[in-house]
Amino acid sequence: MADALDTVDQAQITALVPREPTGAALSQAAAAADRAASSALFAEYRQQLAAHTRSAHDQDLARCALYLADVGVSVGALAVEPVAWAGFTWGLVEGFKRWMLREGFALATLNRTLATIKSYTRLAAQSGALAAEQATMIAAVKGYGRKQGRNLDAERATTRRSAKKAQAVTISLAHARALKEQPSDTPQGRRDALLICLLLDHGLRIGELAALTVGAVDLAAGTLTFYREKVDLTQTHLLSAATLRAALAYFQHDRTGAAAGDALLLGSRRGGGLRGTLGVRSIQARVQMLGAGIGLKQLSPHDLRHYWASAAISGGTDLLALQEAGGWASLAMPRRYVERAKIANERVKLQV
Repeated sequence: MADALDTVDQAQITALVPREPTGAALSQAAAAADRAASSALFAEYRQQLAAHTRSAHDQDLARCALYLADVGVSVGALAVEPVAWAGFTWGLVEGFKRWMLREGFALATLNRTLATIKSYTRLAAQSGALAAEQATMIAAVKGYGRKQGRNLDAERATTRRSAKKAQAVTISLAHARALKEQPSDTPQGRRDALLICLLLDHGLRIGELAALTVGAVDLAAGTLTFYREKVDLTQTHLLSAATLRAALAYFQHDRTGAAAGDALLLGSRRGGGLRGTLGVRSIQARVQMLGAGIGLKQLSPHDLRHYWASAAISGGTDLLALQEAGGWASLAMPRRYVERAKIANERVKLQV
């Protein structure tokens, strides 16, 4: 993306101001500067977002435009034009929220989309395109909490269309061991073993896994160095014993001579060989297939990250260590795993 500041033509603004500006000329120049700054506001904001966040915003805004078209309203480019938000009201956003509910979107998607709308309406108000009063009222529109979500999802279980699950698939220790035990005598089996170990033993997000290169793995040191785009952080993990074994087999048989910048995980080909790269969708499909093979329906890479965090807490990992290793920006998510791991009656003493 071009630098957002490039959208502000400073030469044009300067040309509007005479060497000895009159009041009228200065007003014109100020108005031109305001318009230019307003146009640059969205571009600057989006430039600072991570690529995956920008993509998520685009999906959310496209969903909003679809809703507006559904109710007979046409708007400009919501991602780049402040004026496109000029007619937004809190009632319109409430209607959008209820539309998403009726259309069967997952509540996580609904809540994220609301947060996106609030961010852009706040920017629109800052640019002067939207009344500050409306922006404040839109900011007060609430999404749905977990308890509300469970009740709502129970009522609309047959109408939800999102691929996102309301709850993570429960994975036992036996399941985890079975997933790691992939065939070691085939290229796909060796690749799958490494893929599963990186998810189960290191808690990688699917995008982080897909982006791994050959150079990320140091077999001599037994480490994995990778980038967590979501929190803009490069981490080094000490490979678990299972991951190191899987990596050694995979490199020995399937990645000999590969350059450091080459993709780590290769895609599947007919006949059991490997070629190309294993992208996000392919990883999702592969994990789902491997899960189905041991009786876990709709298993996803994020379910394996859930397992990793829960297993870490059960093993005695403290909150700060889990937050750092998992690449979370706050303690909120690690705390949820702690709460799930608690035994509710462990401090209850009964007279026997």
